[in-house]
Amino acid sequence: MPEALFQISEPGETRVKAPCPPGMTRAIGIDLGTTNSLVASVKDGKPVALVDEEGEAIVPSVVHYAADGSTVVGKAARDELAQRFPQDTIASAKRFVGRGPSDAEAQRKLTPYRFAPAAAGDPVVRFQVAGGRAVTPVEVSAEILRALKERAEAQLGAPLFGAVITVPAYFDDGQRQATRDAGRIAGLEVLRLLNEPTAAALAYGLDKAAQGTFAVFDLGGGTFDISILALENGVFEVKATGGDSALGGDDFDRAIAAHFLKELGLPDDAGGDGVMARRVLDAARAAKEALTENAVASITLAASDGKETTVSLSRTAMEALVRPVLARCTGPVRRALRDAELTAAQLDGVILVGGATRMPLVRQFVHQQFGREPLSDIDPDQVVALGAAVQADVLTGGTGHGDVVLLDVVPLSLGLEMMGGVVERLIHRNSTIPCGAKQTFTTYADNQTGFDLHVVQGERELVDDCRSLARFKLAGVPPMPAGMARLEVTFLVDADGILRVSAREETTGLESSVSVKPTYGLTDEEVERMLFDSFAHAEDDVQTRQLAEQRVEADRILQAAQAAMAATPDLLTDEDRARIDAAVNVLSAAKAGTDHGAIRRAVEGLDAASKDFAARRMNRALEQGLRGRTVGAVEEQVEKSEGAGDLASRLERAGHAGHSHR
Repeated sequence: MPEALFQISEPGETRVKAPCPPGMTRAIGIDLGTTNSLVASVKDGKPVALVDEEGEAIVPSVVHYAADGSTVVGKAARDELAQRFPQDTIASAKRFVGRGPSDAEAQRKLTPYRFAPAAAGDPVVRFQVAGGRAVTPVEVSAEILRALKERAEAQLGAPLFGAVITVPAYFDDGQRQATRDAGRIAGLEVLRLLNEPTAAALAYGLDKAAQGTFAVFDLGGGTFDISILALENGVFEVKATGGDSALGGDDFDRAIAAHFLKELGLPDDAGGDGVMARRVLDAARAAKEALTENAVASITLAASDGKETTVSLSRTAMEALVRPVLARCTGPVRRALRDAELTAAQLDGVILVGGATRMPLVRQFVHQQFGREPLSDIDPDQVVALGAAVQADVLTGGTGHGDVVLLDVVPLSLGLEMMGGVVERLIHRNSTIPCGAKQTFTTYADNQTGFDLHVVQGERELVDDCRSLARFKLAGVPPMPAGMARLEVTFLVDADGILRVSAREETTGLESSVSVKPTYGLTDEEVERMLFDSFAHAEDDVQTRQLAEQRVEADRILQAAQAAMAATPDLLTDEDRARIDAAVNVLSAAKAGTDHGAIRRAVEGLDAASKDFAARRMNRALEQGLRGRTVGAVEEQVEKSEGAGDLASRLERAGHAGHSHR
């Protein structure tokens, strides 16, 4: 078997690996988690988590901002400073990455944080911390990454070449870009963003020499991912992915915290007391972790006045509180299996990832969903970082894992807005990345001098039901008759899952492009709605799309008929005019209705009514075009026309950038 590359190069890029420069270590793998983070590297061909002086691999994803401008990251920030300075100590920042101030996460009642007022035109969450500073989730993430970088350099004894950072499979383009920015702020060369379930499957497959089709159930502190992967002869192919980018152990903590507040006779927002909010959330986390091993947990809570109260909670009662939250995993699991065209019985195993999967209730849930005991041979807290380290090693010239291929997928479809508000998908959900697509469009109106391109994401047929990603323009196109301009649009999704869109007008060579970078990401409700609605409204969406397309076609042929009659009235007979006028009236009436079939038939009727008139116009054009020309010149013109016909046959549906050329 010839050597296969672990990393598939992006379109147009070299496949040559980048060797590690002299004096630098190989790259590291980082699991930037909601609750905890880890860093790993490959030693003697095997990935290992890097530990601190106390032998701890886990770094709590908590950052304290002091009044003097200094920061504290990790265990001390979580266990000491968060209690004393809850508003200046940020935990679970990952849940805010790529989100806006109006997002549900930033609107929760029970929160210890102060959010800075949203500035006009800057829809980014900012935490107000000591010293009058306002920090973004990207900056918080960068502090955590910087601490991991320092640990790695201390352990490995040399500067780093770069890092592979993992992200939830359901992170959208904005959230992925924000994670890459955090890495750059931390001083890391981010070689690749790798989906967390895929990293886990990679580590598990290599360590256990696993073969077959597996589900990766990844439930961490703030996100849930489910991926179906096929592992065979060193090839790791993602068949389908799904999840919820705002579901995890933090939501279990909030359900338990709400119970504690009720027991204490406090309102569900802790009366707006940030100190009490932090205390009750930490108490809920402590109770959840204690009940993983014990049947009953007793937690002591201190009120703001210093009075302490002990609250007891049984595992049974705790499970009743969190079970409704856990049930939200059911929909994504079923969709992922359906997308992969598999049943649970056809899987060879289920791999557990994430600290929340240590809970007995979660393991019971997974068993019920898949009908088998899940696999947890590798520490679920470390497996993602270990997989990231393997890819980092290969990307920097490592030879120990050069015989594996990793094939990941796009989580949601990507496309353009067309005339009539319909979506033309260029890249479909679950397409293997890196990937690309090209499509050619033309102008809808005469003398159109530019194209407005609207990039959208989602599974519905109409733009209003999808998410807007970006808008950009290509201006300066010379005025031409409708259908003459040729706009080639290219979509490229790189191996990080980040989209880049470019457009080129072929007759002039004008170009424009955009790297899709939304200012904030999809909410869990938007993700759920996109996928659920795509199934629930599939038939209605198709009908609506067909109606919109036929109305666009009706407008086009009506305008063409009116222009032709005005340009050559001498070729019209009274019978022609009567037939065409009648057909125009029928089409105008049909266009005002909601029956796309009736509009199509009326379009065909107008075509038939104007057939004789169109033939006379064609004959005159040919006569004028051939007058005084040689046979050779005519043959050359015919060849060019045939070439133009071939190009026209490749043009697709009517677009915001133009209309179909048939």
